[in-house]
Amino acid sequence: MQYDPIKNVIGDVAKKAPILRKFFYWILGVMFLRTWYVKRALRELLSGKKESFSLFDAGSGFGQYSYFIAKTFPTVNIHAIDVKEDYIEDCKQFFSTAGISNVNFGVEDLTVPTHKDRFDFILSVDVMEHIADDVQVFQNFFAAMKRGGRLLIHTPSNLGGSDVHQEGDKSFVEEHARDGYDVNDIKTKLQNAGFTVLYTKYSYGPVGTFAWRLVVKYPLLMVNASKAFFIVLPFYYLLTLWFSLILMWIDFNSTNTTGTGLLVAAEKK
Repeated sequence: MQYDPIKNVIGDVAKKAPILRKFFYWILGVMFLRTWYVKRALRELLSGKKESFSLFDAGSGFGQYSYFIAKTFPTVNIHAIDVKEDYIEDCKQFFSTAGISNVNFGVEDLTVPTHKDRFDFILSVDVMEHIADDVQVFQNFFAAMKRGGRLLIHTPSNLGGSDVHQEGDKSFVEEHARDGYDVNDIKTKLQNAGFTVLYTKYSYGPVGTFAWRLVVKYPLLMVNASKAFFIVLPFYYLLTLWFSLILMWIDFNSTNTTGTGLLVAAEKK
């Protein structure tokens, strides 16, 4: 299915007023389990950061992670980028209106070497599955990072990421360059780029994956079939959201031995 057009429809509504944009960020934070995992990892990896530090939001999308980080860590200076110019212009306008001055936005291609020894931390959430030349991107991340800097990546795994479970399955998200990463594959690529891998963890275990289908996949399939289903969605979520949130909480507080999402932390020694 075409995932981005649906996201854009929802994002266009959020553009209409800053309060709607903040509510949109809150909705993303509640309904996407990956956000739970990423925010927890950020708090752990950035704990104790009292002095000024620089962070690269590599693939900022709607800007929700830059917003969270800027609010949570006041001493941060964020450089947030995306390849989509309309996303960047929209973020510039919202962050300016919201009075957030420690985030700047730019249009950049992650496969092009742009930065050198600049950042203390790099964040990349559900971006790498869209880029075929991931080896070049990991090399660029390493070059852009200061010594002692850290990298956090979240991406679909090869154990059902994009809802692909066996050969011949069609990806739920057609915009992906790959269906998901094998743990050893991404570790090897990061190590070859120069990184020391701190950990790999699965997100979206069996329980979380089922919740994702209820909260994200099935509603998007309905809306993709007809925009008229936007009218039905509030009633659908009234019936399913409470149960889905319980499943997400169970997943978030479990140690997953498998999962359709992958969280990877690395460091430049």
